[in-house]
Amino acid sequence: MSNTNTQYDEVIAQCREMFIYKMRDYGPNWRILRPETLTDQILIKAKRIRTLEINGESKVGEDIWPEFIGIINYGIMALIQLEMGYADDVDISRDKALELYDQHIESTKTLMIAKNTDYGEAWRLMRVQSYTDLILSKLQRIKAIENNGGKTLVSEGIDANIQDIINYSVFALIKHNEGEA
Repeated sequence: MSNTNTQYDEVIAQCREMFIYKMRDYGPNWRILRPETLTDQILIKAKRIRTLEINGESKVGEDIWPEFIGIINYGIMALIQLEMGYADDVDISRDKALELYDQHIESTKTLMIAKNTDYGEAWRLMRVQSYTDLILSKLQRIKAIENNGGKTLVSEGIDANIQDIINYSVFALIKHNEGEA
């Protein structure tokens, strides 16, 4: 498990760095996006990953790995939007956005550790394509919950599903970094 923790942190450092670069270019302009829009952005990334996995080639010259980074970062944005609501204008500083990023990554990693303990790191036995399919399934759940006004009767909420999506994406990138994917 300690190797997983280190690998998780390495992947998140890479994602956080990209988040910082994007904020240098655009600032936290994503604050105006409604949660449903972020769900759709994640869906676009996941569909592209699946298409590339099936077709085996990219017409624009990018492979699937940057898409997983995008899913992680859009997932964190979505968690922030669920917590704060969306804004009509950019209403937070870059520093505040990074502080919120770190808080949501910490809680998402805590969830991963708990599930990893219960499941015995079963994710290591899975294929990256399975992560993609599970992400797409979670997105369908999220869209159903969003269409139901955010309410569930017995199921996990949107935030828990997003955290799972982030963690599946981290697992895919860990496997990639290990040379398994």
